[in-house]
Amino acid sequence: MNFVYPVTLTPDPDGGFVVTFPDWPEAITQGETRDQALEEAADCLEEAVAARIDDRAEIALPSSPRAGEETVAVPIATALKAALYLAVREAGIGTSELARRLGVHEKEARRLLDPRHGSKATALERALAAVGRRLAVEVQAAA
Repeated sequence: MNFVYPVTLTPDPDGGFVVTFPDWPEAITQGETRDQALEEAADCLEEAVAARIDDRAEIALPSSPRAGEETVAVPIATALKAALYLAVREAGIGTSELARRLGVHEKEARRLLDPRHGSKATALERALAAVGRRLAVEVQAAA
């Protein structure tokens, strides 16, 4: 599973670019330059993912980019939280069971799933392993 989503940059008649996401209809942002629009897109996407986790809603998996679309990655900390959230949902367990599998207090398991709590990558990797997932990192050349 990856968290790199296509975005559409539309020139705004008043200047700058409007950014929309085919997979996230609620996520719209803008920037004065193409680079700024893409930076804003990453922030907007992060907030959209966090909101869906908070609401215990589905997280859209990325569609394939079409011609003319850029891609934007969810910031790494939020991507790890989203991966754990999806894995816990798929496993059909709650925070109590996650805590039991990790040998920690339920409050700590809740924090691992909280998109606004700063969790260490090693703790998230361990939690992913507890629900049968393995973390693999991919680095790509910048566009």
